[in-house]
Amino acid sequence: MLSATIRQNGIVLLGANVMALLLSTVTPVFAQETKTPEISAGELVRETIAHECEAAKDTTRKHMFHSRKQTARGSQTRLYIETNDAMAAMTIAINDQPLKPQQQKAEQDHLAWLANNPEQLHKKRTREKEDEDRTFRILRALPDAFLYEYDGTETGEPGLGKTGDPLKRLKFTPNPSYSPPTRVEQVLAGMQGYLLVDPAARRIARIDGTLFRDITFGWGIIGHLDKGGQFRVQQADVGDGAWEITAMNLKITGKILLFKAISMSSDEKFNGFRAVPSDLSFARGVELLKTEQEKLARQTDAEASGKAER
Repeated sequence: MLSATIRQNGIVLLGANVMALLLSTVTPVFAQETKTPEISAGELVRETIAHECEAAKDTTRKHMFHSRKQTARGSQTRLYIETNDAMAAMTIAINDQPLKPQQQKAEQDHLAWLANNPEQLHKKRTREKEDEDRTFRILRALPDAFLYEYDGTETGEPGLGKTGDPLKRLKFTPNPSYSPPTRVEQVLAGMQGYLLVDPAARRIARIDGTLFRDITFGWGIIGHLDKGGQFRVQQADVGDGAWEITAMNLKITGKILLFKAISMSSDEKFNGFRAVPSDLSFARGVELLKTEQEKLARQTDAEASGKAER
């Protein structure tokens, strides 16, 4: 589901997911189209977005997965699990080094506190729901906010679409007749880039864009994002027919409330997706995270021991 992971990677200015569907500049090699498309590029996008929104309503498929996020300050590795109540997450390594015992205890204590505090768990779920809502406001705006044209094809690979399946590349530029209804959609007016779409599955494999001009909010008083900001979000079929976020790259600078500078640069990968029960509670999800963390710790110890013996 396109929003499943973005919920945990918020950008305070616009809500994590608002930006996480937008920007980047990597230009992959692609083949030129040789056949006339059956439908227009714009119509393909409209149908794909409709299907993405419909697929997001299916909450029966849930997963446990890993992430590794690299920033200028270092890296952080986390375990995530989707539950009926909210997303549960546990940091398991910093700069590729396992947490110290007291750090592990702090992670577990925080999760136990959430599991035993219905009010706080409800607040967490409410924040996630707000981020989801902003994400889908952006998604629903995409068909109208941009003009699209076919720009070649690529082939799905691990972590991008469905391995071996053809993907349509669609270049997008701002639609001059589009009027953003709120600040959430306002950022779209300063973006250009491309989409990769699986035309058979009607799913987005990648959205890649760049801010080609400064974007201001509230006449510049609330804040602005600088020209050149980049973001790329990648999605893939994780093996059970469900699509999940597999990569997210961000590079954004700007200011909030005139004075507070923002500078965000990160590269995050998501992998190791494994199906979990569809009726999973938060408390049970926490237990599964603990079990997975312990298993990974044993594997790390065994590998270290093997290297020492060699």
